[in-house]
Amino acid sequence: MSNENQLSRAQSRSAARLAAVQALYQKDMEDIGISRLLIEFHEHRLGAEIEDNQYAKADRHFFDDIVMGTDKRRAEIDALIEDNLGEKWSIKRLDKTMLQILRAGCFELLARADVSTATIINEYVDVAHAFFDEAEAKFTNGLLDAAAKKVRV
Repeated sequence: MSNENQLSRAQSRSAARLAAVQALYQKDMEDIGISRLLIEFHEHRLGAEIEDNQYAKADRHFFDDIVMGTDKRRAEIDALIEDNLGEKWSIKRLDKTMLQILRAGCFELLARADVSTATIINEYVDVAHAFFDEAEAKFTNGLLDAAAKKVRV
């Protein structure tokens, strides 16, 4: 694979991760069915232009895998997140967007052995930066790193 193709693949996966977090947030807020949610994102969000903003082309297969896998393994993922929160924290206290970032990141740690731990953590820290300040990005880094130490050898 050429450097240009690798860069393009990395960018489309980054876009897929960001879109997956947005889709998971929407599913949590609206309790929309997965099939309908995926269709909506495929037809109206991934790579679309909305209000003069051009959304990056996202790897649809990768996006679908993250959204469907995170939804399917939600109880397992939430337990992993809960296990890595501080004593005074519970999953219910987390910001809804932060929760989706952590869920998607934990899903990849659990299910995507083809993606390095460092890549997963860095990518979701970048997603956190899109929504939050440095403190929350560091929180994302710390929690995903702790989770990785439990689920990856």
